[in-house]
Amino acid sequence: MAAAAWEWPFFYTYPPYFTVQPVQETWEKQCGLWCSLILAYCRHHKVYVLRPTDETPLFHNKDIGRKLSPEAISRMLEVLVSKGSALWLDPQKQSCLVLWRKIEEWAQVVAGWASTYGVSDAVMLVEELSSGDDVRGTELQGLHREVLLRALKLLETQGKVRLFRGATPEEEGVKFL
Repeated sequence: MAAAAWEWPFFYTYPPYFTVQPVQETWEKQCGLWCSLILAYCRHHKVYVLRPTDETPLFHNKDIGRKLSPEAISRMLEVLVSKGSALWLDPQKQSCLVLWRKIEEWAQVVAGWASTYGVSDAVMLVEELSSGDDVRGTELQGLHREVLLRALKLLETQGKVRLFRGATPEEEGVKFL
């Protein structure tokens, strides 16, 4: 089944939405629309990391010749971080991990996959959970490593998995309990 075509929201063709609005009430509405768009776009296109300096169609509408400034993008990403829908990956706030699902939801997806595929008591490489044959065609395929690790760490605190350190990140393992 082919993925649904992406459709831009109405405001994406409206030039003022690419400029931070000075009136607080207008800015809050603008930011809310942009935050919803960022999450929907990232989910649809399986984008996990955004940078304020990215030259992506998400922030640059070439049809109308408008784009968000890096400062505006940073402000919107900061709002997503404050709502638990994103995490800064570096102290300089140059890379942001977008969580179009909360870590708790990703943990449920991982646990659901493990239950469906009957991998209880199985030990596997963490990497297999995002790029292995068994996850092909599932929501876990292509999952960003940081999201996956955070979901697994949450499952570990719940007693559902045990994580094993390897000499390298590629050697890290997980056992489903």
